[in-house]
Amino acid sequence: MPELVFFSGTMDCGKSTLALQIGHNRSARGLQGVIFTRDDRAGEGKLSSRLGLVTEAVEAGEGMDLYAYLVAQLSQGGRADYVIVDEAQFLAPDQIDQLARIVDDLDMDVFAFGITTDFRTKLFPGSQRLIELADRIEQLQVEALCWCGARATHNARTVGGEMVVEGEQVVVGDVNRPAEEIGYEVLCRRHHRRRLTSAAARAGALSPDVLPVNPA
Repeated sequence: MPELVFFSGTMDCGKSTLALQIGHNRSARGLQGVIFTRDDRAGEGKLSSRLGLVTEAVEAGEGMDLYAYLVAQLSQGGRADYVIVDEAQFLAPDQIDQLARIVDDLDMDVFAFGITTDFRTKLFPGSQRLIELADRIEQLQVEALCWCGARATHNARTVGGEMVVEGEQVVVGDVNRPAEEIGYEVLCRRHHRRRLTSAAARAGALSPDVLPVNPA
């Protein structure tokens, strides 16, 4: 039976790499798929991995009807055996409903990849709807690590290396950005709660508390 599968995890845990691998495995067996993405780091209409792999994709812009797009493709003689959606957290809830309709009405597997919560630890609307509708939710097994070495469970937004907890929910960025830019970092819950990024931790290590001096 076709399924709507949600592959979730923090940033930097290999979601896009797995999406590309799933597409490769199916194309190697003669299947054809449609890849949707939204606000990829490589630009519009791209699905890219931090390993350097990039493929063409359909930009699922705001207001786009994904179900209608598939129906139009099929009606014009096109072929689609499955659907891959990267950056699914950026989709609107009604677009997630359209993905479920693709599974139910067009009998296609839909593999959606995305992060669950934003830099404020709040659910993305798209991810929330996926959790509500998905036939299966898969937590990626490749663990991203906090700077302390613990398993990273939270996404942090940084500006100048300092963690921020206010601002628009969607600001496209990436990990490993220069410190002065808006970027993202994955942290364990403890250090996310303390707003302690890797840059802040290094600064703390270089500036230890001054011990009291006995004048005697």
